[in-house]
Amino acid sequence: MSKNIIVDDNQYTDMPPEVDEAFERSVEISADFLPSPEECANATIKKTISIRLDSDSIDFFKKEAEARGTHYQTMINDLLREYARQHKQAV
Repeated sequence: MSKNIIVDDNQYTDMPPEVDEAFERSVEISADFLPSPEECANATIKKTISIRLDSDSIDFFKKEAEARGTHYQTMINDLLREYARQHKQAV
């Protein structure tokens, strides 16, 4: 199935099938899911730990961090902090 996409004044047609598949697999992320830049900038005392993570998870964060000019461990920390904050309030 081919879809037409209009972005600003550009119209794209006859997309390859993998683009349609990506749209079908996409999920909506709520606006408040990730911490704000101010929250990320807050310096906190960090502890060094040893943790085992799946290699595909690490590869994902490394790739995303490189694309955004940041560090993958910082991204993982921010995600865990936000998860803990949201669930701490729910309890």
